[in-house]
Amino acid sequence: MSMRSLYRDIDSLRAAGAVIDGERGFGYRLTEDIALPPQTFTRLEIEALVLGLAEVQHMGEPDLAAAAAAVLSKITATLPDRLQRQALHAASQVYRFERRDPPVADVGLLREACWQERAVVIGYVDANQQRTDREVLPLAIVYLERMLVLLAWCCLRQDFRKFRIDRIADIRMTDESFRPRRVPMLREFIAYLNGGAPDRPKMKLAGQ
Repeated sequence: MSMRSLYRDIDSLRAAGAVIDGERGFGYRLTEDIALPPQTFTRLEIEALVLGLAEVQHMGEPDLAAAAAAVLSKITATLPDRLQRQALHAASQVYRFERRDPPVADVGLLREACWQERAVVIGYVDANQQRTDREVLPLAIVYLERMLVLLAWCCLRQDFRKFRIDRIADIRMTDESFRPRRVPMLREFIAYLNGGAPDRPKMKLAGQ
């Protein structure tokens, strides 16, 4: 392309809102392009991202904490200098005096079973220290203030159940697939938890 076309395109980009440093004869540098989605974050949106990802890093699950740190690094790297400074020195911070202990159960395996929509067999210890082996259809993992809870369909009870993950002694993924039932089952379970299915009997944590 000709130099004339190049200069014209740079002028057009500047007119559209792109921040481009430099001048003819010396060179140009694209500082900020408002057309790129990662660079259109507002200051408050950046605060929300930093705060949310920092919260994930304090949840006590090493794999998820490492993933949150990697996501924050990738997002920050795509931001222009001005927004990078806002992300690195956010006004909102997360701090926990006590970190949640990492769960004994393999949460990564549970998450994979949810993604793959495959049944798992769990060794579950109830409040009376009685163990049962149950085949369940894992639907979602809920992060509460002091514990992690697995929402699942219990094949033993033939009903939805909530399992405390800190009471799961061991997990084994099976070859049994329940695809594509996870999403509608999860939707029904959440509707009940939110009071949208009053005809169902009250569900408790498994083992209570």
